[in-house]
Amino acid sequence: MKVFKSLLFACAGLLMLSSCYTYTFTVGQGAQGSKEITAWNHYVVYGLAPVGVSDAAELADGAENYTVEVKHSFVNGLIAGLTFGIYTPTMTTVTK
Repeated sequence: MKVFKSLLFACAGLLMLSSCYTYTFTVGQGAQGSKEITAWNHYVVYGLAPVGVSDAAELADGAENYTVEVKHSFVNGLIAGLTFGIYTPTMTTVTK
């Protein structure tokens, strides 16, 4: 019973330590407005092999100043978990 409690606390601790990561960078002077365009990026094998990755410059549609945010959201993590890491999506959001 003591081993079960220890294992339960360890699993609960791991769940609380999980998080969603975000990577943000700016092009030019950054976003000048609030228009957002979002696209999913598709990876397989724990994100090691890209299948379809969005192009931030294409999403910006010729804008010279924009902000790009690439994130692994809760939904992306849930999908990756359900597929055991075979399919691991991320999201790219361009704000211009």
